[in-house]
Amino acid sequence: MLKITTHVSDDATRITLEGRLAGPWIGELERSWRESEQSAPGRPLIVDLTGVTFVEQEGKALLTRMCQAGADLLATGCCMRSIVEDAKKQVR
Repeated sequence: MLKITTHVSDDATRITLEGRLAGPWIGELERSWRESEQSAPGRPLIVDLTGVTFVEQEGKALLTRMCQAGADLLATGCCMRSIVEDAKKQVR
C-alpha cells in the first residue's frame, strides 16, 4: 500500500509518499508525476520519501527517471538516503 498526496503551491509541486513503493503503486506514482507535470509545467517538483518504508527495483528506476527530469528527492534514514543518492548518481 502506498499513499500519494500531491500539493501544488505557488513555488513548487510536492508529492508526498507514505508506505511501500512496489507493484501497482509504482504505476500510480508515475501517473501522479505525469499529471503534476502537465498541470504545472516548469514548476519545481519535490518528492518527499520520508514516509516510504520499502522501494522495489522498478520503483528505484522510476525515482531515477524523476530525478533525471529535475525532481528533488527528499529522504531520511540510511536505506532511503542511499536509494536517493543512487538515483542522483545516475543523473550526474
